[in-house]
Amino acid sequence: MKGAEFDSSSVSVNTAARAGSKLGLELEMAVVDRASGASHPVRGYFERLAERRRKRGEPVAETKLGGRLVDLAGPAGHSGLDNAFNLLETAFDPIVAPDGLDALHRIVVAEIADANTVLAEEGAVLLNAAEHPDCALSDAWYRSVVAPRRVYAEMAGFRGWRHQLGIDAKAQNSPCTAIPIANAARALNVILALAPANIALFANSPLENGRDTGLQENRLTLWDRMFSGTRFACDHRLQQLPNAPFADLGAYFRWMFGPETVTRALPASTGASYKSGAHVYLNDNPPLSAFLRSASWPGVTDDGDAIVLAPESAHFVHAQFGNFIDARWRYRLADFPDLPVLLRAWETPGGLEALFAQHGVDGYIEGRAPGANFADAQLLALAGEDICRTVTIAPSAIQLGLMRNLDEAEALVRQWGWATLAALRADAIRYGMASDRIQALARDTLAVARSGLNGDEAKWLAYAEYVATTRQTGADRLRQLWRAHEARPRDRLALVCGQRHCLAL
Repeated sequence: MKGAEFDSSSVSVNTAARAGSKLGLELEMAVVDRASGASHPVRGYFERLAERRRKRGEPVAETKLGGRLVDLAGPAGHSGLDNAFNLLETAFDPIVAPDGLDALHRIVVAEIADANTVLAEEGAVLLNAAEHPDCALSDAWYRSVVAPRRVYAEMAGFRGWRHQLGIDAKAQNSPCTAIPIANAARALNVILALAPANIALFANSPLENGRDTGLQENRLTLWDRMFSGTRFACDHRLQQLPNAPFADLGAYFRWMFGPETVTRALPASTGASYKSGAHVYLNDNPPLSAFLRSASWPGVTDDGDAIVLAPESAHFVHAQFGNFIDARWRYRLADFPDLPVLLRAWETPGGLEALFAQHGVDGYIEGRAPGANFADAQLLALAGEDICRTVTIAPSAIQLGLMRNLDEAEALVRQWGWATLAALRADAIRYGMASDRIQALARDTLAVARSGLNGDEAKWLAYAEYVATTRQTGADRLRQLWRAHEARPRDRLALVCGQRHCLAL
């Protein structure tokens, strides 16, 4: 249908549309030295993991950067790195199954078991924390462990982001839930507005660089700190909740690409990798909307070569990663519309929804608020195996339930108020479940999510409901361990991490 005009009447908003036809997950996992608890950059991990999987008869496709193996693609997805060699990230391929949450749990457990087995060969293990409790944030450490991706030169060099502030294994659990295109903006608004509940329920980072931060989820202070004082003010703005919900996807992309924003580096060739391909920096730093409406624009590649780039619809799709709020709409198209058609659709209410539907859109909500949480010996002793086995899938269950129950979720957002919820985000980061208002929001959110799940699916909410009831988060439990070993500062990190190894349950 390339070149076809869009018809906004072809995509009606169906409030009964069901989310979750596909379920995915991007899971980040901090690696520590088993003996000392120190943050551990992996060495030979991917080579050994590839050998293990090939021995099982699984196909493995390898990716190298800078001469180092950094990613393995297989039947379950991509096992790779996030920003550095001390932080693993697995991007699980979308699951299409009637028991989607159960199936997701099975592959997550298999991945954790594989990782623990392979890491044991280099004296390392996965840590249940959303940030390493005592790791340097120095430039020297950053240079020694950062993954060799071109995009980091843009972030830390050209745009001036303080990328090293995330180099202590700040880790999130990012549920990825398919949503019908007509409801994409509605679902995005709900997950963004109710993020304080997810932040508090999955808070797991009270410590940084060996000190108690006084916060429950210090990880989420990263974005404000990373973008403060950087080259372009828009980068700081695009990690904050907007003043009002998005009316449609057009409004979402105008917020991200419109006036007073600056285009992120674009691929030098269509289809290049977002993180690792060659990039082009446009002269005079225009917003993407201005570039797309031009005949062409001069720029320079990250190799220093002058280039004149002609805009394409592919540039619009590529730039979807240009914000760092608590949820993003991610998508791909089966084929690209002509650029003039896309630009006209962008100016029409509901136009992008209609046009993208005509071009085979496959989209999902990527949640970014929950911190990484796993089962460990400490939680097992406190809550038992039934609670422990739901820890890592609970964020996916909440997001699925909310998106399956959009009418009630939107009513909850209206009840609390968009501005009120935006302000509660700071309370969730600082106080977690110790705040009565945050606990009340968490209980309301879980009730709406439970109503959107069938009886069997609701079992995956058990860890979140345990936290809401006991008011004890992963951060509370980690801080308790840290304080318990205060008298043994030299052994403290090893003792704490020894009780927080991830279990494959």
